[in-house]
Amino acid sequence: MFFVLSPAKSLNEYCMDRPGNESPLLMVDGLKLVDSLRKKSVKKLRDLMGISESLAQLNYSRFQDFNYPFTRENSKPALPFFDGDVYKNINLEEWSEEDFEYAQQKCRILSGLYGVLKPDDRIQAYRLEMGTALKTRRGKDLYSFWGDRITKLLNDEFAGETLVNLASQEYFKSISLKKLKCPVVTCNFKERREGKLRMIALNAKRARGMMADFIVRERIDDVEGLKDFSNSGYSYCSDNSDSHQLTFVREG
Repeated sequence: MFFVLSPAKSLNEYCMDRPGNESPLLMVDGLKLVDSLRKKSVKKLRDLMGISESLAQLNYSRFQDFNYPFTRENSKPALPFFDGDVYKNINLEEWSEEDFEYAQQKCRILSGLYGVLKPDDRIQAYRLEMGTALKTRRGKDLYSFWGDRITKLLNDEFAGETLVNLASQEYFKSISLKKLKCPVVTCNFKERREGKLRMIALNAKRARGMMADFIVRERIDDVEGLKDFSNSGYSYCSDNSDSHQLTFVREG
């Protein structure tokens, strides 16, 4: 069993460092995207990404300064570097070295720029959401650009193992389910409010991080083990689950 996460827009420039100097496996493709993005002005980046002028300027500078190969001096390990709501609920400060090693084997982070990341892969600061309509020679957007490359990489590493989906829909769409050689189980996190189950986006993001932390620290290696998740008041709801969807509910 292994699990996938989405990346985060926010980054922690002061994150912990990790030993090793491993580069993303699809870096050759990532560099093609960097070359394309370097040619765009601040205004074009702003329009392409739908971001503010200041964010466009920041990311223009990031792409201009992008420097490969990565070293300990010019890059950060991916898992500690991401700093969004998912990642704030993965308690890396409490992890042992064995936890990091387990995550390196079982966790993959989907990325618009890097394709697929292992937790200790070194990366440089960027912003490029998977849903961005960046035109390249491969097509009209990043889904076209990555094509089956992400799926093939996951098949090469994990064929036959269950994939636990803790990613957003935007990022999970980068995987071709028709060509994936892994059964998929998606974890859903909902709140019961006024007798109805609702998915609150912010809370669901936090719960995905808690589930990732739970899988690693408890060495969960099968779907049945996932059902024991009870962080922050969530509990497995069999009435709203099936073989492809596990739903966890807490009282709102």
